[in-house]
Amino acid sequence: MDLFAFDAAWLAGRSGGRLAGADEAGRGAFAGPIFAAAVVLGADRVEGIKDSKLLGAKARELLFSEVVEGCEALSFVSFPAWWIDRNGVGRANREALLGALGAISGKAEHLLADGNLRLGDGITSLPRADAASAAVASASVVAKVLRDYAMSRLAEAHPGYGFERNKGYGTQEHRAALAEAGPCRVHRLSYRGVGR
Repeated sequence: MDLFAFDAAWLAGRSGGRLAGADEAGRGAFAGPIFAAAVVLGADRVEGIKDSKLLGAKARELLFSEVVEGCEALSFVSFPAWWIDRNGVGRANREALLGALGAISGKAEHLLADGNLRLGDGITSLPRADAASAAVASASVVAKVLRDYAMSRLAEAHPGYGFERNKGYGTQEHRAALAEAGPCRVHRLSYRGVGR
């Protein structure tokens, strides 16, 4: 599927204009922040762009650079583990997406987010939009690369959990470290298997 063709068709069905796509990364992780990014792509195609989950780390980083250099607008929002524990991951996800889209809404006439959240008037949510839309896939890559970088930095501050490898997700290695050492300050204590 041509993700740019999807975006062109989406806009053609809405009398043209520009499209801002948004996606999040880190919703299901045991530790670290949740990130959301929003992107309005420029005129040039970003060849090879796709859902960040379908790309290796090196490919994501290369595409990240292309998106950042060529986009018309980009924004991101993140919430740390303590905010997620206090307010819930659903609210964190919603607020992050709304914040990222809100920051660049003046640069696009149409706003499209991955998922099925009702984000309000003027924002369309579409499940699997990260696999269909070039703008949303670009936001997916930006959110994932920024979050992975944050987790690598957290690995330096909190060694022993393997954050540089597992990015805070509940891998066998991570679960074993939690069982042995218990959670650190960047773990989401409200998550089953972490704090209870």
